[in-house]
Amino acid sequence: MLQSLLRRPVLLSIFAAPLMALPLAAQVPAKSPSLPLSDSILARIPADYRAEAQAKIRQPEEIQQQAGKMADDELVATVLHVLGDMPAESAFLLDRLDKEPSATLRIDLIQALEKHWQGDAQDLSILESHASSDPDVTVSIAAIEMLKTVRIDSLSRLLNARLGAAVAAGDIHSAGLVLDEQKLLQQTRYGIAFPSFMRVPPPLFSVAPAGKPIRVLAFGDFGTGSPAQKQTAAAMVTYAKSHPFDFGLTLGDNFYPRGLNSPDDPRWQTQWEELYSPMHIPFYAVLGNHDWSGPNSPAAEILYSARSQSWHMPAPYYTFTAGTVQFFAFDTPAVDEAELKWLDEELTKSTALWKVVFGHYHIYSATRGDNKELIARLLPILKKDHVDVYLNGHDHNLQELKPEGSVHFFVSGGGGAGLYEMNPYDRSVFRQKVNGFTVLEADSKTLALSFVGTDGSELYRRTLTK
Repeated sequence: MLQSLLRRPVLLSIFAAPLMALPLAAQVPAKSPSLPLSDSILARIPADYRAEAQAKIRQPEEIQQQAGKMADDELVATVLHVLGDMPAESAFLLDRLDKEPSATLRIDLIQALEKHWQGDAQDLSILESHASSDPDVTVSIAAIEMLKTVRIDSLSRLLNARLGAAVAAGDIHSAGLVLDEQKLLQQTRYGIAFPSFMRVPPPLFSVAPAGKPIRVLAFGDFGTGSPAQKQTAAAMVTYAKSHPFDFGLTLGDNFYPRGLNSPDDPRWQTQWEELYSPMHIPFYAVLGNHDWSGPNSPAAEILYSARSQSWHMPAPYYTFTAGTVQFFAFDTPAVDEAELKWLDEELTKSTALWKVVFGHYHIYSATRGDNKELIARLLPILKKDHVDVYLNGHDHNLQELKPEGSVHFFVSGGGGAGLYEMNPYDRSVFRQKVNGFTVLEADSKTLALSFVGTDGSELYRRTLTK
């Protein structure tokens, strides 16, 4: 199990382009055969790159359909990233970088060659030349950012060696410390501006009287502004009219593709307040990997809590009680030893009848399989402290997985982002590739979770008793 700590979460995209956070997860297997790029896609690629893309890139039809919905600049950047992932294409892309008159395309080429820069130190002089003397300052900045990335990744490889030694020695504590340092490096890599004091959780608080029966809305993976998000949000509002909620939970990936820029970002109105405030309930939120992908978004999402009646995120992780339940908001993309220690202590102190932990990353899922890092670091705490439910997003569908000990696992990532396929998986209990949301109802005898579709129908229900 310890060797599983070497696996790291990654951002996924169309064409498997790294770090671009585009609509379709590359880990989701396509069902149709790979084909040359369609004429309609090729026509949108600059002429100097068209023949190479036509000759080298093969993608399934459904992925090409998704790509066809991109803006032209996103499409071209993605195509260049695909070529950049092919070692044999490095010479072509380096030649184009030397000749390309467009500053925008020079930036795309620098980013597309990331794997080449990491593997060929001799060619870093080319990158340094663009950093110091490219005619366009934005290209120079892109080159400097890439140099920073390459050097941080070099440090990450040193940490991986130290991690391997800890794994070989069976030292989970040391492995956890190394993983924490890797996360700090990643925050540096992406320019995350997040002061350490903002990670300090508030004391336990209450949002509903002890013993009161509660009904709670939960959903994740929604902040796209897409028709699917709006349809799913409208279904929640309609459902709430006949089944009023006490409050809601968001399960991360609140805003795509790289979170928000500030508490003043206009998307707070168009992608949050206009859609969910009509339910007139507070929501308690956690961060997803897309929220962590923007330099300012984690802080922006916490600070916006002071401006909104509906949005509440006092810290990346925190706990509160409601009726017979204690909820534990857990920051899975940035989990560290301090957060794990906090969770263990708070769960141990809890006297609630029901314990529910909610976060973004899955522990088990029929889309991505086992999350071995969380199985090694988080699951033992959930089992030891008799947690009843672990609820997450990340995979864009609705699932229940087989329980382990007292812990029941639910995936509710159907909030409006593009839906994901699922694979054969022996832990599956229920699975459906649809948009929808989760309803949690709890009293002194039962805890029930239901999946509800965008037409308001109940798709599935699981009831736990004590």
